[in-house]
Order: sequence, then C-alpha cells, then structure tokens
Amino acid sequence: MFAQPTEPVRIATFAAPLSRDGPGLLLRDLVANEDPQIGATIAIVNRVNPDVLLLTDFDYDASGVGMAAFSDGLRVPYEYQYSARPNAGVQTGLDVDGNGYTGDARDALGYGRFLGDGGMALFSRYPILTKDITDLTYLLWRAVPERELPTLNGTSFPSETVLDVLPVSSSGHWVVPIDINGAVITLFAYSATAPVFDGPEDFNGLRNRDELRVWEAVLNGSLQVDFSSPVLIGNVNADPFDGEGIRAGIANVLAHPSLQDPMPESDGAAIAADGGHVGNPAFDTADWSVDGPGNLRVSYVLPSRELTITGAGVFWPAPDDQAAELLGSDGLAAGPHHLVWVDVHLDGSP
Repeated sequence: MFAQPTEPVRIATFAAPLSRDGPGLLLRDLVANEDPQIGATIAIVNRVNPDVLLLTDFDYDASGVGMAAFSDGLRVPYEYQYSARPNAGVQTGLDVDGNGYTGDARDALGYGRFLGDGGMALFSRYPILTKDITDLTYLLWRAVPERELPTLNGTSFPSETVLDVLPVSSSGHWVVPIDINGAVITLFAYSATAPVFDGPEDFNGLRNRDELRVWEAVLNGSLQVDFSSPVLIGNVNADPFDGEGIRAGIANVLAHPSLQDPMPESDGAAIAADGGHVGNPAFDTADWSVDGPGNLRVSYVLPSRELTITGAGVFWPAPDDQAAELLGSDGLAAGPHHLVWVDVHLDGSP
C-alpha cells in the first residue's frame, strides 16, 4: 500500500492577473516588488496556503525565472514548479480570426499579444513527476472526439487550411502526476478561451466547449492517456447556468461519474449576487460587471470520486470580514477572479 498523508492536501487554482503587456515585463514587476496586483495575489496565496497551486494567467518564460521569483515572494516558497510553452501568442502566419489580415493576437494558435502571453504556472509542495507528464497542448481541434468545428454560411470557418493546423487548446492542456507521499494524483490542468469575442460562427464558443471535451475523452478512454485519481483544474471559462458559452459542456462534466463537484462557495459571492442569474451565486468565482457577463462560476477544482473531500471554498470574503482587506477597497485588487481551493484526503491504493 502507498503511504497515506496524515493531513488533507489543499489544491487550488487562481486566474490572478499576472500577465503583462510584453515578454519579460512580469519578471520585471516581480523583481521590483512594487506592483499592487502581484502584492494582492501573493497575500491571497499566503492566506489560503495551498499545497498545489495552478495559476492560469501567468506569462510563460522558458527559463522559469518568473515562476521562481513569484515563489520566492511567498511566505513559504514552493519546492516544485512546472510550466510549458502555451499556444498563446504562437503565430500561425494564417488568418485565424477571418478578418482578412494576419499577424495580430487573434492569428496565433491561441490568443496572445506575444509568445507565452497569459500561460499557466504550476506550483507544488509535493514532487511533480515531470518525466510522466502528458502534454495535450498541441492536439489538433480536428482530432478531438465528438468535436464541433465552426462554420459560416455552410463552409468551414475561417478556412480548411486553418482548421488543418489549429490545436483545440488556446493555452495548454497538461496531464500532470504528483506524488503525494507515495500516492499519485493526476491534474488535468488547463485554461480555456473565453466563449465570446467572435461572430455568428461561434468560433470561441465551440472551441471553449471542445477544450473541455478533451478531458471527457481522456476520462472516457477515447483519448488514451495514463492517469490515476484525476483532478480537473483550471479556468474553464464557462458557467453551467449563466453567461455566454455552451453551458451544457461544463454541466456534463460536473455530472461526470468519474469526478465530484465540491461546490465551493463564499459569503462574498453570495452577497454580490446578480439579479436575473439562474445559478447559485455563492458558487461564483469571478466578479465581473453587470454591464458585462456579471458574476459567474468559471474556475474549478473537480477531484476524482476516489478522493475524499474534506473542505472547499472560494476566497471571496464578505465585505465586513477582515480578510476582505486583501481584495482592496473595490474588491478587485487581485483582479476579477477569485482563488478556488479544495481539500482532499488520499485513501491510498495498492
């Protein structure tokens, strides 16, 4: 039998605003230690203190210097870190958005003003089994089982040429095993495109849905990947009840027999409820203006049914809670997204 942790493992995801306007600028701001968004993000991470943390808006640098600088700024740095080049900002030389031009941010494999714009960064207090990681970032959209490719007026959008080379992943799709005192959990880590900013072809909406369909295919075995005790984690950019996008996609995953929904909630989200929304506002993870999408549940940590959930929450304290000071006077010091965490206990397995 594998050794069993004596304490629950806290797993968290946070779409904190750690992307900047150009390559190297995030590292500059981390080193300067004067950026209020970075300060608020670090304070929140220190407060929640997750054992495993996925940041889904963190500019990629191949050397990992930015990740190391972020970790070193925490009260307890993370010993293990992982990132990989995302599709964001990798130019195709093609007209991906169908506007008749090439070379802008929307003509990359995934939206990005520069290579690595708003990638992902994984931090862990437990060993990340890097040699056993499966990277599905470059899986073609065409290759996703049951995918639905965009069309406009009966023809492929933007073109067959683009769809022949375009991955489904706008940022990254990682299958990451982590050794928790001898037992292994596998993160299904990703960050999806927003299902908006497109036209009647619903390019981004369909891509958002099919980015999630990758994990369904892995869980159902139609994409052959080795994993144990999966935990789907990241910014899904979809709410099962409200907002734009294909809501049935995330609703189906929340009901998947291999996963469980801890339904993390917060007092702050419940208080900030938007009128007219169908879903339980206490589950919301993003604080957007009512003039836009409003508050939605978009970030998730969905553990395997093999794992025992002992706690869950969203760091969105009520305004009269002392912890709300970390969010600033307007509640947006660390951006509109809120950190989502789940505590799991590993029962051990042979």
